[in-house]
Amino acid sequence: MTLQGGRATTGRREQGPEHTPRLRLKPKASPTGYVDGGWWPHTDELATELPDLLAVLSVRLGAITAVTYNPSEWANAPASLRTGGHCVQLEGTHLQQAGTLKVLGADDKKVLLVVVPHQFDPDIAHETMMAAAVPNNASTVDDLLMVSAPEREARIKAAVTQRHWAAHD
Repeated sequence: MTLQGGRATTGRREQGPEHTPRLRLKPKASPTGYVDGGWWPHTDELATELPDLLAVLSVRLGAITAVTYNPSEWANAPASLRTGGHCVQLEGTHLQQAGTLKVLGADDKKVLLVVVPHQFDPDIAHETMMAAAVPNNASTVDDLLMVSAPEREARIKAAVTQRHWAAHD
């Protein structure tokens, strides 16, 4: 045990986030609406973005067991990720609603987040996250992201095409 800044430490590093994720959540006792909050990642690299997000969400969910996401919106991700001292299963499925990320924790606890695309304007991204975190907001993901269904499909197809061509350069 050492003394640092007037505090005794055991030399163990706490499992907090390295960088605070851009995240807004509804209050814990507020199970209203479609999503539980909003997250604005810095990139489309899920394996890079998740450790800090999961460190924060583990306070609410306990040990994180799995994350589901729509693979058309993210760069390739591994099937699992070692973070917070344990392995988290990552499941990319096209059945996952576009623009969302589901995080599963202990005792069947879960959080469904609207994912604000990393390239969004900062003011719009902030407004979207704040709206998603309002306790009685029951807006759909498309409403929160201000996207029509045809526009969402066009964005997904464009992102998939861009990744395909980038992989073959």
